[in-house]
Amino acid sequence: MNEQRINRQVVLKSRPLGIPQASHFDIVARPIPELAEGELLVRNDFLSVEPAMRGWVNAAANYSDAVGIGEVMRAFAAGEVVASKHAGYALGDKVMGMLGWQDYCVTSGDPIRRKVREADLPLSLSLGILGINGVTAYFALTEVGQPRPGDTVVVSTAAGAVGSAVGQLAKLAGCRTVGIAGGAEKVRLCLEEFGFDEAIDYKDPGFQDRLATACPNGVDVYHDNTGGPISDAVLSHIAKGARIVICGTASVSSWDPWPTGPRPERHLLNRSARMQGFLVWDYEHRYEEAVSRLAAWVRSGDLRYREEIIDGMEHAPGSIAELYAGANTGKRVIRLGSGR
Repeated sequence: MNEQRINRQVVLKSRPLGIPQASHFDIVARPIPELAEGELLVRNDFLSVEPAMRGWVNAAANYSDAVGIGEVMRAFAAGEVVASKHAGYALGDKVMGMLGWQDYCVTSGDPIRRKVREADLPLSLSLGILGINGVTAYFALTEVGQPRPGDTVVVSTAAGAVGSAVGQLAKLAGCRTVGIAGGAEKVRLCLEEFGFDEAIDYKDPGFQDRLATACPNGVDVYHDNTGGPISDAVLSHIAKGARIVICGTASVSSWDPWPTGPRPERHLLNRSARMQGFLVWDYEHRYEEAVSRLAAWVRSGDLRYREEIIDGMEHAPGSIAELYAGANTGKRVIRLGSGR
């Protein structure tokens, strides 16, 4: 049935503390087992690279169990069903889910997040703007940020896959948007491609002053993807009743020792503000709702995206570290089989 196909897999070789490097992974080749009743075989065409992967492999406490040594790297992937003994999946179905960094996935269907029905749009988008990144932006902003027309919405890592979507969704909600990014090129992307009203380079020595000028009436919603000094600066400018969404902590490279910094309590108290953590898994039951709305905005041209597609599984092991080095410009995806 599987024609003696060999499955290349990226496995975790050693446990990192902080940002995982290419040296923490191996690429191995293993035979594909025969399907049992109730199983299907997915050929992965695209593998996702997420900042959250750092937490999935670290020894420090996280919201999910750590990937085991020798296990296939946990990852979203999108591909096609090429064999099936499962009543719910047929040959040719396009699917995405937690299928791992590998060529093929034999599964009972549990890791599959959804069938991809947006046939008019690239399959790779199911890992980005129509996947975890877009869905994160949608629910983090609408459910936790609760934007109102006229609000000032500030977004860190604003040129990234999540941040760029948050900024555009805030504009669709009638808000004024301020993006924070690293470097002149990413500031340009925020302004010219993603339509932020203002964009600030956090590496600029005058960052604090520029932030104050960009938010003369304070910050109503802050979508925080970084933590650290950037967020410390934003907190000093929050408006009364501000909503702060904690979506990521990219500036914190290690939890040993536990990071410390300025305390937010007085800012929150004095401004009657709210700070809340966000995990996309809490909205899993509403995934299709978000994808439907996001796809409509993509088709209409109201929601723009940028992908960085890299060919070849050999690029996967070092790709997480490259994300944290700021080497990417858009959603990073590893393409297998030359985009078959």
